[in-house]
Amino acid sequence: MAQGTDTHAHPPGDASGAASDTDAYLHRRTLRRGSAGWLLLTGLGVAYVVSGDYSGWNIGLSKGGFGGLAAATVLMGVMYACLVFALAELSAILPTAGGGYGFARRALGTWGGFLTGTAILIEYIIAPAAIALFIGDYVESLGLFGLTSGWPVYLACFVIFIGIHLWGVGEALRFSLVVTAIAVAALLVFAVGALTDFDANRLNDIPVDTGAVGSSSWLPFGLLGIWAAFPFGMWFFLGVEGVPLAAEEAKDPVRSMPKALAIALTVLVGLAVLTFLAATGAQGAKAIQEAGNPLVVALEGKGGHTGLSRFVNYAGLAGLVASFFSLIFAGSRQLFALSRAGYLPRFLSLTNRRKSPYLGLLIPGAIGFTLAAWVGNGGRMLNVAVFGATISYALMALSHIVLRRREPALERPYRTPGGAVTSSVAFVLACSALVATFLVDRDAAFIALGVYVVALAYFAFYSRHHLVAGAPEEEFAALAAAEAELSRD
Repeated sequence: MAQGTDTHAHPPGDASGAASDTDAYLHRRTLRRGSAGWLLLTGLGVAYVVSGDYSGWNIGLSKGGFGGLAAATVLMGVMYACLVFALAELSAILPTAGGGYGFARRALGTWGGFLTGTAILIEYIIAPAAIALFIGDYVESLGLFGLTSGWPVYLACFVIFIGIHLWGVGEALRFSLVVTAIAVAALLVFAVGALTDFDANRLNDIPVDTGAVGSSSWLPFGLLGIWAAFPFGMWFFLGVEGVPLAAEEAKDPVRSMPKALAIALTVLVGLAVLTFLAATGAQGAKAIQEAGNPLVVALEGKGGHTGLSRFVNYAGLAGLVASFFSLIFAGSRQLFALSRAGYLPRFLSLTNRRKSPYLGLLIPGAIGFTLAAWVGNGGRMLNVAVFGATISYALMALSHIVLRRREPALERPYRTPGGAVTSSVAFVLACSALVATFLVDRDAAFIALGVYVVALAYFAFYSRHHLVAGAPEEEFAALAAAEAELSRD
């Protein structure tokens, strides 16, 4: 049963008054239902991730070499596949905007729900700030309008794209689908161009650290290099788990959500294989391991700009825009759900006439812009986001395991292949990836933990005593508690 009371959902007085106040409270916090079919949801899943194909993953070559990053990518791909199958089942059971928070709320209680939701928020609020910096770098390198990377570009990103989200979710997701399609098409064109220069001998051209355990030409940094490359193998898939956050605005989410998750992951796996092999084989792992724009470096080599490299450079900007845009969506929906249920200040879940959570968009946007303009370290911020992501993955996988064992009779319109075994694999790999973040950037991990401590203090001392029992995710958890009481009686 949801803890605490809520003066809006449960005011003193008669039951009819309480129901009326609950309806009024939720009426001001509703999203536009039926706005997204499986195609828009699939596009959303790919959009979350596609910028990672253009940059970031290649740094894993400096941690594990080609073989180490390849092994890490395979293991992280397995983790995401198992997690996506588990989330497909959970989102069909509870198709609300709460996503991971809602699943963990029923399985792990209020503390588990808050821990999961906060970890997701860390990922989806910090990542757009980092991507805004990368967009600024692209704008400057392309010489667009004579602009340089700085706060005016970051501000324009947040103002323009949050404005589209405020217009409406259907319009926002259609915009995202178009930009994502451009970015994906460009990756395919890149792969065709780069594979014409493919040479397998270039894959393992990073010097071998002979002192590392298990080192070889394929594993120049030894077996530990595989583990250190985990966070970068994640970049090919990071964010796809956010698709269930659109469940409350989806058409027939019970059917469309599992379909969209499966198709999106399949597309991402194909893009990861093509991009990784084509870019590394074209110029060598050593040449691209530290490049800010590895695909362009892979095409240009020592020959300078080409028409194809210029095209891929512009497409990289499209990929960044797609991910930036979709991550803003995800962050606003997770914030909306946590606020609506009282875990965070309730005013953050208010929606406008077009059913968009306007404060849930504007306030994270203001935070993101401030971080981009003030911190200016995109790599560090992305590592913070990855740390939050791995915590949420472990907790969401654990939620699936707990619900499978505790409530085997729960109606499941879609069932995860392999059941709890599948989510157990995701849980183990997520915990391994969490530890690996300390190998890559210990400072980022501790920054994320600091944010967690502040959030948990707010929950412990205030919000857990003021939860909204009428929120969908809380009602879902309360139903489980009531059924458990009946079974004991």
